[in-house]
Amino acid sequence: MVITEGAHGIRMKTRLQSGDALIIVDMQNDFLPGGSLPVTAGKKIIPVINQYIVNFQSRGLPIVATRDWHPENHCSFESNGGPWPSHCVAHTEGAAFPAALELPDNATIISKATTQEKDAYSAFSGTQLNEMLQSRNIKRLFVSGLATEYCVLSTVEDAIRLHYKTFILTDAVCAINQQPDDGRNALLKMQRIGVVPVNHEEIE
Repeated sequence: MVITEGAHGIRMKTRLQSGDALIIVDMQNDFLPGGSLPVTAGKKIIPVINQYIVNFQSRGLPIVATRDWHPENHCSFESNGGPWPSHCVAHTEGAAFPAALELPDNATIISKATTQEKDAYSAFSGTQLNEMLQSRNIKRLFVSGLATEYCVLSTVEDAIRLHYKTFILTDAVCAINQQPDDGRNALLKMQRIGVVPVNHEEIE
């Protein structure tokens, strides 16, 4: 942690280091405008996430992109009594990452909710994410993506439970906001459990 003083007073800066990883949660076409379950402002965070990708990639730090990867008859779909319209069906355009997201070739892709009978909001739920991070001696996670109050929140809750030092990239997440304060309340909940909010100006 580095302390700097600027025009707006003292700011705490976090220096990236060995043992850090960038997590990009569910940046998929179906969750963007034009998709079946869109986050209205979701596209606005893609350039910011790309900046973080460059930052982590230039330091040789791992980048993980998670994705819903559902079967056609997934339990979360309204057609099966679930709460959501059909979305992110495996191998469809809706499940793909947007072309504007500049994922490097060596990014790790984590697929979740891949079976009919089980949903998964957290990137850790039913996946090998924790084992992969442990194998690479990762201690700190920097989390971005969609949507703040659903899969992002669930992912950081599990990260804290698994004893990772967890940062939420506040300029690289976006909420659905079915209720106007859903995203804000999710960020406050994260802070209460120990997640540290940061943005690109506070990372070096």
